[in-house]
Amino acid sequence: MKKIYTTLTALLLPLFLMAQGWPAQYGGVMLQGFYWDSYDDTNWTVLEQQADELSATFDLIWIPQSGNCGGTSMGYDDLYWFNNYNSSFGNEQQLRSMIQTFKQKGLKTIADVVINHRRNVSSWVDFPKETYQGQTYEMVSTDICANDDGGKTKTWATQNGFQLSTNNDTGEGWDGMRDLDHKSENVQRIVKAYLNFLKNDLGYAGFRYDMVKGYSASFTGQYNTSSSPEFSVGECWDGTTTIKNWIEGTTVNGAIQSAAFDFQFRYTIRNAANQGNWNLLSQQNDGNWPLVSNRTDAAKYFRYAVTFTENHDTEKRSNAAQDPLKKDTLAANAYMLAMPGTPCVFLTHWKAYPTELKSMVAARKLAGIHNQSSYRTLMSTAGYFCNSIDDKLAVVVGNEKAYTPEGNWVKILSGYHYAYYLAPSMETAWASLATSTYEGEQQTTLTAVSAQSGAQLVYTLDGTTPTAQSTRVASGTQITIPIGTTTLTVGLLVNGQVTGLITRTYTVKEKAPEPTIDVPSFCVVEDGEVCAFFEAPATWTNTIQCWAWDSSRNYTGGTWPGSACTKLGNASNGNAVWKWHYSGTLTTQPAQIIFSNNGAPQTADLPFQNGGYYTQDGLKENVLTGIKPAIMAQQSGEAIYNLNGQQVRMPLRRGLYIKGNKKYFVR
Repeated sequence: MKKIYTTLTALLLPLFLMAQGWPAQYGGVMLQGFYWDSYDDTNWTVLEQQADELSATFDLIWIPQSGNCGGTSMGYDDLYWFNNYNSSFGNEQQLRSMIQTFKQKGLKTIADVVINHRRNVSSWVDFPKETYQGQTYEMVSTDICANDDGGKTKTWATQNGFQLSTNNDTGEGWDGMRDLDHKSENVQRIVKAYLNFLKNDLGYAGFRYDMVKGYSASFTGQYNTSSSPEFSVGECWDGTTTIKNWIEGTTVNGAIQSAAFDFQFRYTIRNAANQGNWNLLSQQNDGNWPLVSNRTDAAKYFRYAVTFTENHDTEKRSNAAQDPLKKDTLAANAYMLAMPGTPCVFLTHWKAYPTELKSMVAARKLAGIHNQSSYRTLMSTAGYFCNSIDDKLAVVVGNEKAYTPEGNWVKILSGYHYAYYLAPSMETAWASLATSTYEGEQQTTLTAVSAQSGAQLVYTLDGTTPTAQSTRVASGTQITIPIGTTTLTVGLLVNGQVTGLITRTYTVKEKAPEPTIDVPSFCVVEDGEVCAFFEAPATWTNTIQCWAWDSSRNYTGGTWPGSACTKLGNASNGNAVWKWHYSGTLTTQPAQIIFSNNGAPQTADLPFQNGGYYTQDGLKENVLTGIKPAIMAQQSGEAIYNLNGQQVRMPLRRGLYIKGNKKYFVR
């Protein structure tokens, strides 16, 4: 009898866990697979083509609401729930194909669910009549909250012979569309059918609920209990107490039914990065994150915290109400990806820094960090901040060169204002380049993470398990990953034994030739001038803004998106060329620069060079010197020479080089 009970428990356990909002000790990472107006960049076909690359790093992908909204739309004015999936991102067949492909690759899709409000077909109170599996679903005027739109809907309804619900809204009102009365049995029936359709027919693994403060949290609990999503996260845009109360409000039969986005985490890391005061991160130890008022219940609420640094609502757009992350994007993501909770990476950050973010996620997963991990602060100053997570992974943000964690921590990754360390007790090999698809010949650094002094590494490039007789190298050795598919396996060699194996699979494609950049003759730097030039993409039609800074000051006014640039003319390809000029007298120059289309889209954080000629992809040439930026890869047949005329090979040391009769500088 005991054996039967154990078997039944094992069978029921996955269903029980799926009905509790978010898995416990979950180590996955989510990608927000869109940004505002990303119709071309993130249509279903384009996303599906990236399935191999995305699934190598991410476990979940959140996509826009996928039903038809009656026109071009991001999906937040949803109209059809069952019968029309020809949206601004693709048709139903493309949607199903993408979700299925993702599923086959191990990438689970999260639906954007908008049920606080709904768009009407033509009048204030008519909704589409839809049929699914022999059932007819149609909302009527009495499914609209009595106080919708501040009473305007009721006035219209009375004048035109319609009745609204007798119930007022159970949450905050919104005047954009009709607020649904979730006390209505008809609304509940249709929403439950809709969610089951998304999960069991279209194949979504879970839901991101939009604007959950618009209706009682109890309804989210009720709907999730009915549909049993594997993942559920609510957009409760508010402070810690409100978010925590919302999570608790989803409880059914003693079990919380949904996670929530942790806006306070985002606000804190935004403030630290934008102000260059990393000590502000210490506020998260004072009950502000994640969703806790004391550390005793931390593990409980860590589980339900979905962390993020930016999303489609907070990114800078033409609406001045946005409060974007203005700099140190990599450092902000490095901190998030090391910490407890479930991190959600914003697509524009992924597009700007794919290689770095892949390696951060790989480090997180190697260390076994999950959404209920614990952490402690090792150092907190304005200049830099360091946390240790599970005593396995340490993250330093800020001036990463000014601080090394005490003890024998082993540095495995570093970049502008961030560094990752692993504890030597991990006893593992490490390769800095994560499993994925890349363009052009790559380099990866092998590191021995071991308490054994002088531990060496052995590796193979053909997928076989290395032995003591395999190629042997010292920790810190950089090896080349060639064009093609390579399976790298690396292990520690300690006392003749190979342990701590890791495997990386690389698909490296031939690098597409860079388009020729012809710097227009009207790009001129005057004597003593501090300036930069930007060739804008054809789709960037607003006035180009510049945001330039260093660790001590901002050179462009301090109010995002910074200073307006001056249009000089057009490049030979027709793109507009703009110039940013600092009008004052400077003894120093910026360290970093961003160009934006009046706020969005924007470039990544780019290294500033006076007189630099930039495109969306980064620095292309220095107008002052005619020197192009560093050669990042050497393609087959390309000859590279030093200034003595001697042909050289990768990797290149710091200095000037000649390739194709052009000068390049490697820093």
